[in-house]
Amino acid sequence: MVKTDDGMLHLLNVNGKEILLIGTAHVSTESVDLVISTIKENNPDTVCVELCESRYQTITQKQKWQEMDVIKVIKEKKTFLLLSNLLLASFQKRVASNFEITPGQEMLMAMETADEVGAAIYLADRDVHITLSRTWGAMGLWGKVKLIFQFLFSLGQINDITKEDIEKMKKEDVLETLLSEIGRIQPIIKTILIDERDMYLASKIKSAPGKKIVAVVGAGHIPGIKKYINTDPDIKELETLPPKRKMSFIMKWGFPLLICALFVIGFFYGETDTGIHMIKWWIIANGALAGLGASLAMAHPLTILSSLVAAPLTSLNPMIAAGWVSGLVETLIRKPKVMDLENFSSDILTVRGFWKNRLTRILLIVVFTNIGSGIGTFVAIPLMVKML
Repeated sequence: MVKTDDGMLHLLNVNGKEILLIGTAHVSTESVDLVISTIKENNPDTVCVELCESRYQTITQKQKWQEMDVIKVIKEKKTFLLLSNLLLASFQKRVASNFEITPGQEMLMAMETADEVGAAIYLADRDVHITLSRTWGAMGLWGKVKLIFQFLFSLGQINDITKEDIEKMKKEDVLETLLSEIGRIQPIIKTILIDERDMYLASKIKSAPGKKIVAVVGAGHIPGIKKYINTDPDIKELETLPPKRKMSFIMKWGFPLLICALFVIGFFYGETDTGIHMIKWWIIANGALAGLGASLAMAHPLTILSSLVAAPLTSLNPMIAAGWVSGLVETLIRKPKVMDLENFSSDILTVRGFWKNRLTRILLIVVFTNIGSGIGTFVAIPLMVKML
Protein backbone atom coordinates (compact mmCIF):
# COMPACT_ATOMS: atom_id res chain seq x y z
CA MET A 1 0.00 0.00 0.00
CA VAL A 2 1.46 3.36 -1.03
CA LYS A 3 1.33 6.10 1.56
CA THR A 4 1.75 9.74 0.61
CA ASP A 5 4.18 11.88 2.59
CA ASP A 6 3.44 15.62 2.44
CA GLY A 7 3.09 15.47 -1.31
CA MET A 8 6.51 13.88 -1.80
CA LEU A 9 5.09 10.56 -3.04
CA HIS A 10 3.07 10.32 -6.24
CA LEU A 11 1.61 7.13 -7.69
CA LEU A 12 1.12 6.92 -11.48
CA ASN A 13 -0.15 4.13 -13.69
CA VAL A 14 1.30 4.27 -17.20
CA ASN A 15 1.16 1.60 -19.92
CA GLY A 16 0.36 -1.09 -17.39
CA LYS A 17 3.21 -0.03 -15.10
CA GLU A 18 2.92 1.20 -11.52
CA ILE A 19 5.28 4.13 -11.11
CA LEU A 20 5.90 5.65 -7.68
CA LEU A 21 7.65 9.03 -7.83
CA ILE A 22 9.61 10.16 -4.77
CA GLY A 23 10.28 13.90 -4.74
CA THR A 24 13.42 14.74 -2.76
CA ALA A 25 15.69 17.63 -1.83
CA HIS A 26 19.23 16.62 -2.77
CA VAL A 27 20.52 17.90 0.60
CA SER A 28 17.80 16.70 2.98
CA THR A 29 18.11 13.96 5.62
CA GLU A 30 14.34 13.51 5.58
CA SER A 31 14.54 12.76 1.85
CA VAL A 32 17.10 10.01 2.51
CA ASP A 33 14.87 8.35 5.12
CA LEU A 34 11.85 8.58 2.83
CA VAL A 35 13.73 6.97 -0.08
CA ILE A 36 14.94 4.03 2.00
CA SER A 37 11.58 3.28 3.63
CA THR A 38 9.61 3.64 0.37
CA ILE A 39 11.82 1.24 -1.59
CA LYS A 40 11.81 -1.35 1.20
CA GLU A 41 8.04 -1.16 1.69
CA ASN A 42 7.17 -1.38 -2.02
CA ASN A 43 9.84 -3.84 -3.22
CA PRO A 44 9.92 -2.55 -6.86
CA ASP A 45 11.31 -4.28 -9.94
CA THR A 46 13.36 -1.19 -10.85
CA VAL A 47 14.60 1.92 -9.05
CA CYS A 48 15.16 4.93 -11.31
CA VAL A 49 17.48 7.67 -10.05
CA GLU A 50 17.93 11.24 -11.26
CA LEU A 51 21.52 10.63 -12.34
CA CYS A 52 23.33 10.47 -15.67
CA GLU A 53 26.42 8.34 -16.23
CA SER A 54 28.89 11.17 -15.53
CA ARG A 55 27.13 12.27 -12.31
CA TYR A 56 26.86 8.63 -11.26
CA GLN A 57 30.61 8.25 -11.62
CA THR A 58 31.20 11.52 -9.75
CA ILE A 59 29.33 10.44 -6.62
CA THR A 60 30.46 6.80 -6.68
CA GLN A 61 34.10 7.26 -7.73
CA LYS A 62 35.52 9.75 -5.26
CA GLN A 63 38.95 9.84 -6.89
CA LYS A 64 37.70 10.45 -10.44
CA TRP A 65 38.91 14.08 -10.37
CA GLN A 66 42.48 12.80 -10.13
CA GLU A 67 42.18 11.53 -13.71
CA MET A 68 41.38 14.99 -15.09
CA ASP A 69 43.57 16.14 -18.00
CA VAL A 70 43.38 19.93 -17.74
CA ILE A 71 45.23 20.48 -21.04
CA LYS A 72 42.68 18.28 -22.83
CA VAL A 73 39.84 20.25 -21.18
CA ILE A 74 41.31 23.53 -22.48
CA LYS A 75 41.92 22.22 -26.00
CA GLU A 76 38.39 20.77 -26.24
CA LYS A 77 36.92 24.16 -25.18
CA LYS A 78 35.18 22.66 -22.14
CA THR A 79 36.57 25.03 -19.50
CA PHE A 80 33.35 26.99 -19.04
CA LEU A 81 31.36 23.75 -18.74
CA LEU A 82 33.73 22.13 -16.27
CA LEU A 83 34.08 25.20 -14.07
CA SER A 84 30.30 25.65 -13.85
CA ASN A 85 29.88 21.95 -13.08
CA LEU A 86 32.44 22.25 -10.27
CA LEU A 87 30.73 25.33 -8.85
CA LEU A 88 27.41 23.48 -8.88
CA ALA A 89 29.01 20.50 -7.11
CA SER A 90 30.57 22.88 -4.58
CA PHE A 91 27.19 24.46 -3.86
CA GLN A 92 25.58 21.10 -3.16
CA LYS A 93 28.51 19.83 -1.08
CA ARG A 94 28.63 22.90 1.14
CA VAL A 95 24.90 22.95 1.74
CA ALA A 96 25.01 19.24 2.54
CA SER A 97 27.97 19.68 4.93
CA ASN A 98 26.03 22.30 6.88
CA PHE A 99 23.41 19.64 7.60
CA GLU A 100 25.93 16.80 8.05
CA ILE A 101 24.90 14.69 5.07
CA THR A 102 26.56 13.61 1.84
CA PRO A 103 25.45 15.45 -1.33
CA GLY A 104 23.44 13.08 -3.47
CA GLN A 105 23.06 10.76 -0.48
CA GLU A 106 19.42 10.04 -1.33
CA MET A 107 20.54 8.75 -4.74
CA LEU A 108 23.30 6.64 -3.21
CA MET A 109 20.91 5.18 -0.66
CA ALA A 110 18.31 4.57 -3.38
CA MET A 111 20.84 2.45 -5.29
CA GLU A 112 22.05 0.70 -2.13
CA THR A 113 18.51 -0.09 -1.02
CA ALA A 114 17.63 -1.26 -4.55
CA ASP A 115 20.47 -3.80 -4.28
CA GLU A 116 19.12 -4.94 -0.92
CA VAL A 117 15.65 -5.68 -2.29
CA GLY A 118 16.93 -7.10 -5.57
CA ALA A 119 15.68 -4.26 -7.79
CA ALA A 120 17.41 -3.14 -10.97
CA ILE A 121 19.03 0.33 -10.98
CA TYR A 122 18.23 2.65 -13.89
CA LEU A 123 19.95 6.00 -14.61
CA ALA A 124 17.17 8.30 -15.87
CA ASP A 125 18.66 11.78 -16.21
CA ARG A 126 20.15 13.48 -19.27
CA ASP A 127 23.93 13.85 -19.29
CA VAL A 128 24.76 17.01 -17.35
CA HIS A 129 27.31 18.03 -20.02
CA ILE A 130 24.57 18.00 -22.68
CA THR A 131 22.30 20.06 -20.43
CA LEU A 132 25.00 22.65 -19.74
CA SER A 133 26.14 22.69 -23.38
CA ARG A 134 22.59 23.37 -24.55
CA THR A 135 22.41 26.12 -21.95
CA TRP A 136 25.63 27.74 -23.21
CA GLY A 137 24.24 27.61 -26.72
CA ALA A 138 21.30 29.71 -25.60
CA MET A 139 23.42 32.24 -23.69
CA GLY A 140 25.54 35.11 -24.93
CA LEU A 141 28.86 36.22 -23.47
CA TRP A 142 27.22 38.39 -20.82
CA GLY A 143 24.93 35.57 -19.74
CA LYS A 144 27.92 33.27 -19.29
CA VAL A 145 29.81 35.92 -17.33
CA LYS A 146 26.80 36.45 -15.08
CA LEU A 147 26.40 32.70 -14.62
CA ILE A 148 29.99 32.19 -13.43
CA PHE A 149 29.88 35.13 -11.02
CA GLN A 150 26.46 34.10 -9.72
CA PHE A 151 27.87 30.66 -8.94
CA LEU A 152 30.92 32.19 -7.21
CA PHE A 153 28.74 34.63 -5.27
CA SER A 154 26.50 31.79 -4.13
CA LEU A 155 29.47 30.11 -2.41
CA GLY A 156 29.77 33.02 -0.01
CA GLN A 157 26.10 32.82 0.99
CA ILE A 158 25.80 29.11 1.72
CA ASN A 159 26.47 29.44 5.47
CA ASP A 160 23.27 31.50 5.72
CA ILE A 161 21.06 28.71 4.37
CA THR A 162 18.44 27.54 6.87
CA LYS A 163 16.18 24.52 7.10
CA GLU A 164 13.43 26.68 5.63
CA ASP A 165 15.64 27.17 2.57
CA ILE A 166 16.05 23.40 2.35
CA GLU A 167 12.27 23.08 2.27
CA LYS A 168 12.25 25.51 -0.66
CA MET A 169 14.81 23.33 -2.45
CA LYS A 170 12.31 20.49 -2.19
CA LYS A 171 10.14 22.49 -4.56
CA GLU A 172 12.89 23.51 -7.00
CA ASP A 173 15.71 21.94 -8.94
CA VAL A 174 19.17 22.92 -7.60
CA LEU A 175 20.18 24.37 -10.96
CA GLU A 176 16.92 26.30 -11.05
CA THR A 177 17.62 27.69 -7.57
CA LEU A 178 21.07 28.91 -8.57
CA LEU A 179 20.02 30.29 -11.94
CA SER A 180 16.65 31.78 -10.97
CA GLU A 181 17.70 35.35 -11.76
CA ILE A 182 19.20 34.46 -15.15
CA GLY A 183 16.14 32.33 -15.88
CA ARG A 184 13.86 35.31 -15.36
CA ILE A 185 15.89 37.34 -17.83
CA GLN A 186 16.25 34.50 -20.35
CA PRO A 187 13.20 32.17 -20.13
CA ILE A 188 14.83 29.75 -22.59
CA ILE A 189 17.30 28.84 -19.84
CA LYS A 190 14.46 27.48 -17.70
CA THR A 191 13.18 25.54 -20.70
CA ILE A 192 16.54 23.80 -21.13
CA LEU A 193 17.33 23.24 -17.45
CA ILE A 194 13.89 22.21 -16.24
CA ASP A 195 11.29 21.57 -18.97
CA GLU A 196 13.56 19.53 -21.25
CA ARG A 197 14.82 17.45 -18.35
CA ASP A 198 11.26 16.88 -17.15
CA MET A 199 10.43 15.47 -20.59
CA TYR A 200 13.61 13.38 -20.59
CA LEU A 201 13.07 12.00 -17.08
CA ALA A 202 9.42 11.19 -17.80
CA SER A 203 10.33 9.30 -20.97
CA LYS A 204 13.16 7.36 -19.31
CA ILE A 205 11.14 6.48 -16.23
CA LYS A 206 8.16 5.08 -18.12
CA SER A 207 10.48 3.08 -20.41
CA ALA A 208 12.43 1.56 -17.50
CA PRO A 209 12.22 -2.25 -17.26
CA GLY A 210 9.71 -3.90 -14.92
CA LYS A 211 6.08 -3.46 -13.98
CA LYS A 212 6.67 -1.81 -10.60
CA ILE A 213 9.01 1.18 -10.63
CA VAL A 214 10.18 3.59 -7.95
CA ALA A 215 11.71 6.81 -9.31
CA VAL A 216 13.83 9.05 -7.06
CA VAL A 217 13.98 12.59 -8.46
CA GLY A 218 14.32 16.15 -7.24
CA ALA A 219 10.92 17.37 -6.08
CA GLY A 220 11.12 20.30 -8.48
CA HIS A 221 10.75 17.83 -11.36
CA ILE A 222 7.61 16.10 -10.06
CA PRO A 223 5.03 18.46 -11.67
CA GLY A 224 6.83 18.32 -15.04
CA ILE A 225 7.21 14.53 -14.99
CA LYS A 226 3.51 14.12 -14.24
CA LYS A 227 2.74 16.56 -17.07
CA TYR A 228 4.86 14.75 -19.68
CA ILE A 229 4.57 11.11 -18.54
CA ASN A 230 1.89 10.35 -21.14
CA THR A 231 3.69 12.12 -24.01
CA ASP A 232 6.39 10.83 -26.33
CA PRO A 233 9.13 13.48 -26.66
CA ASP A 234 11.95 13.05 -29.15
CA ILE A 235 14.73 11.77 -26.88
CA LYS A 236 17.33 11.94 -29.66
CA GLU A 237 16.54 15.62 -30.12
CA LEU A 238 16.90 16.27 -26.38
CA GLU A 239 20.29 14.52 -26.42
CA THR A 240 21.57 16.47 -29.41
CA LEU A 241 23.69 19.58 -29.16
CA PRO A 242 21.92 22.22 -31.27
CA PRO A 243 23.81 23.80 -34.16
CA LYS A 244 25.38 27.14 -33.39
CA ARG A 245 23.09 30.05 -34.05
CA LYS A 246 23.66 32.28 -37.07
CA MET A 247 24.10 35.27 -34.79
CA SER A 248 26.87 33.43 -32.94
CA PHE A 249 28.60 32.72 -36.26
CA ILE A 250 28.19 36.32 -37.37
CA MET A 251 29.65 37.65 -34.11
CA LYS A 252 32.47 35.12 -34.14
CA TRP A 253 33.67 36.20 -37.58
CA GLY A 254 32.06 39.62 -37.83
CA PHE A 255 33.99 41.32 -35.03
CA PRO A 256 37.45 40.32 -36.33
CA LEU A 257 36.44 41.46 -39.83
CA LEU A 258 35.12 44.74 -38.42
CA ILE A 259 38.36 45.36 -36.53
CA CYS A 260 40.44 44.61 -39.62
CA ALA A 261 38.21 46.90 -41.69
CA LEU A 262 38.74 49.70 -39.17
CA PHE A 263 42.50 49.22 -39.40
CA VAL A 264 42.34 49.44 -43.20
CA ILE A 265 40.20 52.58 -43.05
CA GLY A 266 42.53 54.10 -40.48
CA PHE A 267 45.68 53.54 -42.52
CA PHE A 268 44.37 54.30 -45.99
CA TYR A 269 41.55 56.79 -45.49
CA GLY A 270 42.31 58.46 -42.20
CA GLU A 271 44.95 60.93 -41.19
CA THR A 272 48.62 59.98 -41.03
CA ASP A 273 48.64 58.55 -37.52
CA THR A 274 45.04 57.28 -37.39
CA GLY A 275 45.90 53.64 -38.07
CA ILE A 276 48.72 53.67 -35.54
CA HIS A 277 46.47 55.13 -32.84
CA MET A 278 43.83 52.50 -33.63
CA ILE A 279 46.34 49.71 -33.15
CA LYS A 280 47.49 51.34 -29.90
CA TRP A 281 43.97 51.45 -28.45
CA TRP A 282 43.23 47.93 -29.67
CA ILE A 283 46.30 46.56 -27.89
CA ILE A 284 45.69 48.60 -24.73
CA ALA A 285 41.99 47.76 -24.36
CA ASN A 286 42.16 44.11 -25.35
CA GLY A 287 45.51 43.22 -23.84
CA ALA A 288 45.06 45.15 -20.60
CA LEU A 289 41.62 43.71 -19.80
CA ALA A 290 42.73 40.18 -20.66
CA GLY A 291 45.73 40.68 -18.38
CA LEU A 292 43.43 42.03 -15.67
CA GLY A 293 41.29 38.92 -15.97
CA ALA A 294 44.35 36.68 -15.58
CA SER A 295 45.48 38.79 -12.62
CA LEU A 296 42.10 38.40 -10.89
CA ALA A 297 42.58 34.65 -11.18
CA MET A 298 46.02 35.05 -9.52
CA ALA A 299 47.94 33.84 -12.55
CA HIS A 300 51.74 33.66 -12.66
CA PRO A 301 53.36 36.92 -13.89
CA LEU A 302 54.49 35.18 -17.08
CA THR A 303 50.94 33.94 -17.64
CA ILE A 304 49.64 37.49 -17.23
CA LEU A 305 52.25 38.67 -19.73
CA SER A 306 51.21 35.93 -22.19
CA SER A 307 47.59 37.08 -21.95
CA LEU A 308 48.62 40.70 -22.56
CA VAL A 309 50.48 39.67 -25.71
CA ALA A 310 48.05 37.02 -26.95
CA ALA A 311 44.71 38.79 -26.50
CA PRO A 312 45.08 41.46 -29.23
CA LEU A 313 46.12 38.72 -31.68
CA THR A 314 43.72 35.93 -30.70
CA SER A 315 40.76 38.33 -30.74
CA LEU A 316 41.36 38.66 -34.48
CA ASN A 317 41.40 34.88 -34.91
CA PRO A 318 38.02 33.21 -34.16
CA MET A 319 39.72 29.82 -33.88
CA ILE A 320 41.90 30.72 -30.88
CA ALA A 321 41.03 32.33 -27.54
CA ALA A 322 43.35 34.30 -25.28
CA GLY A 323 42.29 32.17 -22.31
CA TRP A 324 43.54 29.02 -23.98
CA VAL A 325 46.98 30.55 -24.34
CA SER A 326 47.11 31.79 -20.74
CA GLY A 327 45.71 28.49 -19.44
CA LEU A 328 48.31 26.42 -21.26
CA VAL A 329 51.12 28.75 -20.16
CA GLU A 330 49.95 28.54 -16.54
CA THR A 331 49.80 24.74 -16.81
CA LEU A 332 53.40 24.60 -18.03
CA ILE A 333 54.66 26.99 -15.35
CA ARG A 334 52.58 25.73 -12.43
CA LYS A 335 51.71 22.16 -13.30
CA PRO A 336 49.12 20.75 -10.85
CA LYS A 337 50.74 18.57 -8.19
CA VAL A 338 49.53 15.37 -6.58
CA MET A 339 48.49 17.46 -3.56
CA ASP A 340 46.18 19.56 -5.75
CA LEU A 341 44.47 16.42 -6.99
CA GLU A 342 44.21 14.91 -3.49
CA ASN A 343 42.75 18.13 -2.03
CA PHE A 344 40.49 18.82 -5.01
CA SER A 345 37.22 17.72 -3.37
CA SER A 346 37.82 19.84 -0.27
CA ASP A 347 39.27 22.86 -2.09
CA ILE A 348 36.16 23.38 -4.24
CA LEU A 349 34.12 23.90 -1.08
CA THR A 350 35.42 27.47 -0.65
CA VAL A 351 36.04 30.47 -2.86
CA ARG A 352 39.60 30.62 -1.50
CA GLY A 353 40.06 26.96 -2.38
CA PHE A 354 39.17 27.60 -6.04
CA TRP A 355 42.05 30.09 -6.24
CA LYS A 356 44.43 28.04 -4.08
CA ASN A 357 44.17 24.75 -5.96
CA ARG A 358 46.34 24.85 -9.09
CA LEU A 359 43.87 22.81 -11.10
CA THR A 360 40.82 25.00 -10.49
CA ARG A 361 42.94 28.16 -10.69
CA ILE A 362 43.92 27.22 -14.25
CA LEU A 363 40.22 26.95 -15.13
CA LEU A 364 39.59 30.37 -13.58
CA ILE A 365 42.51 31.83 -15.53
CA VAL A 366 41.12 30.54 -18.83
CA VAL A 367 37.63 31.86 -18.12
CA PHE A 368 38.65 35.23 -16.65
CA THR A 369 41.17 35.89 -19.44
CA ASN A 370 38.54 35.18 -22.08
CA ILE A 371 36.04 37.40 -20.28
CA GLY A 372 38.59 40.22 -20.10
CA SER A 373 39.50 39.85 -23.75
CA GLY A 374 35.83 39.79 -24.76
CA ILE A 375 35.09 42.96 -22.81
CA GLY A 376 38.25 44.51 -24.28
CA THR A 377 36.90 43.98 -27.78
CA PHE A 378 33.70 45.86 -26.98
CA VAL A 379 35.68 48.65 -25.30
CA ALA A 380 38.21 48.98 -28.12
CA ILE A 381 35.76 49.36 -31.02
CA PRO A 382 34.26 52.75 -29.99
CA LEU A 383 37.74 54.01 -29.07
CA MET A 384 38.97 53.09 -32.55
CA VAL A 385 35.95 54.65 -34.27
CA LYS A 386 36.66 57.93 -32.46
CA MET A 387 40.03 58.03 -34.22
CA LEU A 388 38.38 58.42 -37.63
